[in-house]
Amino acid sequence: QVQLVESGGGLVRPGGSLTLSCTASGFTLTSFVIAWFRQAPGKEREGVAAISAPHLETWYTDPVKGRFTVSRNIPDNTWDLEMTNLKPDDTAVYYCTTAPYFNGYFQYTRWTDWGRGTQVTVSP
Repeated sequence: QVQLVESGGGLVRPGGSLTLSCTASGFTLTSFVIAWFRQAPGKEREGVAAISAPHLETWYTDPVKGRFTVSRNIPDNTWDLEMTNLKPDDTAVYYCTTAPYFNGYFQYTRWTDWGRGTQVTVSP
């Protein structure tokens, strides 16, 4: 059974940076996608970034392009989301999820497993 655990959330000032990590275990597929979603209070969950294994192709949604980077952290065996130039609108619970493949649409891809999330708060 796939297990996903997010870490690295916290409080950061506008313009600051934060790196989230997703520790994933239990995969039986050699080809899959890891994605990051977020959910702000009173809003629907939205996709942020995704990365494929083993080819490490990446995708980003418009609000985070140029500011967020998703990557494979081999030494730590995690899937990381590096967030820079953070804004108050980035405040949300960030979730890690997985799917066998990504069809290009975060809202229509069949995400099969989810972590419990980690809180990111951007505030002066």
